[in-house]
Amino acid sequence: MITVSNLEVQYGKRVLFKDINLKFTPGNCYGVIGANGAGKSTFLKVLSGEVTPTRGSVAFGPNERLSVLKQDHFEFDDCSVLNTVLMGHQPLWNLMQEKDALYAKADFSEEDGIRAGELEEKFAEMDGWNAESDAANLLSGLGIKEHLHHELMSHLNAKEKVRVLLAQALFGKPDNLLLDEPTNDLDVNTVMWLENYLSNYENTVLVVSHDRHFLDAVSTHIIDIDYSDINLFSGNYSFWYESSQLAARQQANQNKKAEEKRKELLEFIQRFSANVAKSKQTTSRKKMLEKLNIEEIKPSMRKYPGIIFQPEREPGTKILAVDGLSKTVNGETLFDNISFTIEKGDKVVFLSREPRAVTALFEIITGNDKPDKGMVEWGVTINSAYLPLNNAPFFNNQLSIIDWLAQYSSDTSELYLRGYLRAVLRQEKRQSYD
Repeated sequence: MITVSNLEVQYGKRVLFKDINLKFTPGNCYGVIGANGAGKSTFLKVLSGEVTPTRGSVAFGPNERLSVLKQDHFEFDDCSVLNTVLMGHQPLWNLMQEKDALYAKADFSEEDGIRAGELEEKFAEMDGWNAESDAANLLSGLGIKEHLHHELMSHLNAKEKVRVLLAQALFGKPDNLLLDEPTNDLDVNTVMWLENYLSNYENTVLVVSHDRHFLDAVSTHIIDIDYSDINLFSGNYSFWYESSQLAARQQANQNKKAEEKRKELLEFIQRFSANVAKSKQTTSRKKMLEKLNIEEIKPSMRKYPGIIFQPEREPGTKILAVDGLSKTVNGETLFDNISFTIEKGDKVVFLSREPRAVTALFEIITGNDKPDKGMVEWGVTINSAYLPLNNAPFFNNQLSIIDWLAQYSSDTSELYLRGYLRAVLRQEKRQSYD
């Protein structure tokens, strides 16, 4: 359990949030949302003690352990993968280190023997005998192969390190768990594994994520950080979003009677709770929604970016045809004899256990690379745009954001470009375009 009392965080004249009083209880997962720069990560750092608040306090239940997803991917480079995970339970790790140091002494004394006995008893109470197997199971669940478990962290790539650090945070089932963007660099299967793990987690979890599907799967509550305030809402992301939109529409409709609004909200809650899936956490979410006081449903103050794709002309039926496409890199076949057709109205997702295969395919169909064999044909009415995995080359210049965007626009007037940025960012006062 985490209790936040009269919390305020201020940097100079800017107040991130103030007068915050919240309690986070076991068996619940709190999805933390907010615009970039609103203070989501800072809030988690305050809870973990990494950042000292301007005012107020954070308290945990007696003897409770806190675990945080580390963001420094190089902190454990000199440690083995398995030991990095074990370090996630610091009391257990410290005990193991002291125990090993005692047994390694050449002049092991009677006093050492007594201390070793005490440590062995505590070790057993902490389920230390299963620690390495539990850590290995977490690593395997997160896609780290067994042959890597005893490698140094420095030998792993960036995506593998993220998974190890996530296993470290989860290890030992901490009483309070703070996760900042845990799905970054995870593939679909690993995200599903994490969703299942957190959905059945019995302790307190706070998770920052921009992935609304992930938040829907794991969250029992939503914490919305906006306009120097933090508000707690019952339900997952979709419930928060749809209910707040409904409340906003009702607020705008002054002619609708209070009783009609109440009935509309109750029907919405009943419909939503009926669709909740079965798991320990989602079952409790269902019960919570059924008991929810409709006065708790409030309109959100959040404004959303407007990203609307408008084609330059109406596309024809044929969008893209790929026939017999194959690609080999350094003697390794990434894909062979791929054929598919995409037509108007189709929305297609490409999935692969080998990320290089998807990147290679996209590089070929956008004309940046050539296949070993096969054909790519775009429809005659089609213009394409491409956001590559490695987008760093786009920004190897000293252009202002206005001049940079003008490279990709037929209308290069500053008025149009600023309007376009405003529609996407919705926070023009906080952005520097120069």
